[in-house]
Amino acid sequence: MTSSPRQDAAVTVLGLESSCDETAAAIIRLDPEGHVEVLADRVRGQTAAHAPYGGVVPEIAARAHAEVMDVLVAETLGDAGITLADVDAIAATSGPGLVGGVMAALMTAKGLALGAGKPLIAVNHLEGHALSPRLVEPLAFPYLLLLVSGGHTQLLIAEGVGRYHRLGSTLDDAAGEAFDKTAKVMGLGFPGGPALEKAAVSGNPARFELPIPLNNRPGFEFSFAGLKTAARQIWEKIESPSSADIFDLAAAMQDKIAVTLSNRASNAMKYFIETYPDALTPVLVVAGGVAANKAVRAALEDAAKAAGFRLLAPPMKWCTDNAAMIALAGAEHFRQGEQDALDVPARARWPLDAASAKLDPVIGSGRKGPKA
Repeated sequence: MTSSPRQDAAVTVLGLESSCDETAAAIIRLDPEGHVEVLADRVRGQTAAHAPYGGVVPEIAARAHAEVMDVLVAETLGDAGITLADVDAIAATSGPGLVGGVMAALMTAKGLALGAGKPLIAVNHLEGHALSPRLVEPLAFPYLLLLVSGGHTQLLIAEGVGRYHRLGSTLDDAAGEAFDKTAKVMGLGFPGGPALEKAAVSGNPARFELPIPLNNRPGFEFSFAGLKTAARQIWEKIESPSSADIFDLAAAMQDKIAVTLSNRASNAMKYFIETYPDALTPVLVVAGGVAANKAVRAALEDAAKAAGFRLLAPPMKWCTDNAAMIALAGAEHFRQGEQDALDVPARARWPLDAASAKLDPVIGSGRKGPKA
């Protein structure tokens, strides 16, 4: 559904997010030049609730979202010092993700939009990540995007708001899933990715021999299932793991994931330059939860520099799931005159690039839902 475009005026948007295990609400103001002011930004995690199970339990997550979403909205409005009447539109994640969780943000947004007479914008969670660097600066299109998280690992070209061309995706596990499941096997605790990164700081990545997935192969696809299995097999052969064993295997696993991501990104950067030869300062954006990993960022920084690209990543707080990116994506679509009907569905699957997904579907499950 479309309405009158708002390109010539600043817009204020309330965003809601609940696709996995963070309940979030934020209010941003987007000016005509693309500058963003984050007026309020709140996130409530569920780590303690899921820790006993070593992973996110969908039913527990959905219930926790529903219990706090309305309170979080009220607190966020209070932080911003405004009321719902001052908001131009309400945006919410509509997928992909754990559908019970997605419904919490979407149904709350629908109720608020109906009650306050405000436009509703249904946001693709992946587009929130794709646009998250624009929270920091008015980044021009096109740019190359590496979206890497617990449920998604893919390379895309962001051509504009709502326009994305997928180059490649994971053939099996996502990078964040490999982090999390390896951490679970090693008993490092939950959430697994940050726990493995912490252990890796004290480790020697060269001690254990792990494969580099798809090493030296052309293309843009990823694969992490074999690497995850190799790490598990090494771990199971260690009878009484010492601290050094834990640190060294964590470091080896992190190193191979970082190398794989940088290798595939290098292929994509070469393709981007060939496709957009007039790009003066090409940009590689890395977004998603795994973008918070320092070793991954360092490897991508080196690869970007070698290819003549600038690496751009959101601040750590906007790499993981948050509502500021959802509010921004909603504001960008609202400025283009778009809004959604109140019967828009919650979706477990919602590819960011529908055309690529139809031609080359990617099937599989992950912590945040299907890869594509």
